[in-house]
Amino acid sequence: MASMKALVYNGPHSKKWTDVPKPKILKPTDAIVKVTATTICGTDLHILKGDVPEVSKGRILGHEGIGIIDSVGESVASFKKGDRVLMSCITSCGSCVYCSRNLQSHCLDGGWILGHLIDGTQAEYVRIPFADNSLYSIPKKLKDESVLCLSDALPTGYEVGVLAANVQPGDTVAIIGAGPVGLSVLMTTQFFSPAIIIMIDTDDMRLEASKELGATHTINPTKLKSSSTTNTSSALLDAISAIKAEVDGPDVPANQQAKPGVDVAIECVGIPQTFDTCQQIIAPGGRIANVGVHGSKVDLQLQDLWIKNIQISTGLVSANTTRALLKSVQSNKIKPDLLVTHKFNLSDIERAYEVFGRAAEEKAIKVLLQVDD
Repeated sequence: MASMKALVYNGPHSKKWTDVPKPKILKPTDAIVKVTATTICGTDLHILKGDVPEVSKGRILGHEGIGIIDSVGESVASFKKGDRVLMSCITSCGSCVYCSRNLQSHCLDGGWILGHLIDGTQAEYVRIPFADNSLYSIPKKLKDESVLCLSDALPTGYEVGVLAANVQPGDTVAIIGAGPVGLSVLMTTQFFSPAIIIMIDTDDMRLEASKELGATHTINPTKLKSSSTTNTSSALLDAISAIKAEVDGPDVPANQQAKPGVDVAIECVGIPQTFDTCQQIIAPGGRIANVGVHGSKVDLQLQDLWIKNIQISTGLVSANTTRALLKSVQSNKIKPDLLVTHKFNLSDIERAYEVFGRAAEEKAIKVLLQVDD
């Protein structure tokens, strides 16, 4: 039996780059893709922490990647051997009740299954079910660095963050977490011309990257006055108030001044404290969009939010905007290649996990893993 190398999950806090059988076509709609580039997602770190218990021991991790078609099932019509393709993090049958509602994340025979319920992309080869609906042709001129975030981070930030929060022209938007998804929110929220985009993170390097990508203001909560655990939200509100006053100017009548807070708060970390921050800084009539993957209980302050007319959204990406985002990358409207800070050979993936797991210390945003030369 033909074998290959892959990163195998062996339970919480355990993984190994090892030999496994090469995948085969199982259904006529399958494609086998030779992986040429992949990456590590924050969700992979959540899996390794044990936050996603349905991932079984022996599973090959990874749900993002670029590759070359190695073989296709007899029913695959859109791709052939040798085609260069982007692999979506979402597998879509294209015909079930959820796919017909454009909710591919809940496809009855797909959804988020790569590196979750079936073997994933952190391997030399991967089987992609429903290839016609789950792969995208890559224009020749686009490099791996420009395309890789289209597997997951960009559509996740755009769909679950920007679109779900209904960002409007003139809004004040706060993005909590300047990781790859938070920075994807930052890039795509600019499609809708908000007046103020505030990036909030504890990593100054990522805040500097945020400025380069279009943030109008950045805040490091640990460096604010009154930034103790009990007063961080209050300090953030003070900072946001100062930012809005700076933008509005001194001539706005008092009765026309909005209460402190933001119109949109988008959570991109996945811990209780950052979601609570969103609840604390949202202004009346505002929208909170939760994008982060949460592995523990979060307290909802409904007793405070209901009277403020706050809308809250959560969700898993459906990746139904991938084709449109690919066009935006082609036209240089967004530049996701700027998120790639580290490059590794695929065989060095265990070292790449160490670096990505210490992102602040290593000054890492997104790692690119390519096949060995």
